[in-house]
Amino acid sequence: MNNVINWFEIPVAEMDRAIAFYEPVMQVSLRRENMDCAELAVFPHQDPAPGGALAKFDGITPSAQGAIIYLHTDDLAATLERVATAGGHCVFGPLELGQDIGTIALFTDSEGNRVGLHQPA
Repeated sequence: MNNVINWFEIPVAEMDRAIAFYEPVMQVSLRRENMDCAELAVFPHQDPAPGGALAKFDGITPSAQGAIIYLHTDDLAATLERVATAGGHCVFGPLELGQDIGTIALFTDSEGNRVGLHQPA
């Protein structure tokens, strides 16, 4: 096992709204997938690296109090500006971590989830 993280899902209430938020914020194109029980918008990734998606399915609700995932960014300040432009807001940080770990921040997305950003040192 090379990675503890294998896959992540960010719960959404309205997929179109969530895609309209994340695509400009993270500067990516999400790939829509539909299953019998779920609607996904998958973030770009290359196997065997961990991947993840926006996920809409019964019984899952966006929350600012759940687990925190951290998305990679090369420019934390620019990404936080895009968060604000897309309708989200920074709720913590930026905080520079010691030991060459990098800088982190937390934001609230269009669906009410709290999500982390990490810019490596």
